[in-house]
Amino acid sequence: MIVIYTDGAAKGNPGPGGYGTVMMTKVNGKNYRKELSEGFRNTTNNRMELLAVIRGLEALKKDGQNVTIYSDSKYVVEAVEKGWIWNWQKKNFAKKANVDLWKSFIPLYNKHNIKFKWVKGHAGIPENERCDQLAVAAAESGDLKIDEGYEAIK
Repeated sequence: MIVIYTDGAAKGNPGPGGYGTVMMTKVNGKNYRKELSEGFRNTTNNRMELLAVIRGLEALKKDGQNVTIYSDSKYVVEAVEKGWIWNWQKKNFAKKANVDLWKSFIPLYNKHNIKFKWVKGHAGIPENERCDQLAVAAAESGDLKIDEGYEAIK
């Protein structure tokens, strides 16, 4: 079982943003942990929430993993758990935001056995708080990348 916590942040929404991802698993009694984050010069909070999930899934080395993803983004969690994403896909994401990211997410989702769990943000959940710290620090860093999927449509 792999546990992934995710969070996104944007200052201004749109504005500078970042994501934070904390991945944890236990193998042969040994705990493993990996933290990921990146910052972007112009993006949105929802894009960073979804990108945090994508980057965590991209970091998995084997297909077919059992994964639980904790996110404080109802946008991401409900899109998947309520099945909205599959209707959006059938309609080729007509009039939907973040199409590039959803199209990146779907094949990653299909490679694994994934459950999403919504958690309340800023509620003292240590790994969620850590993701928030990573996301905010990335958004405030001097090393901001271009969110090409966002800036290309603006």
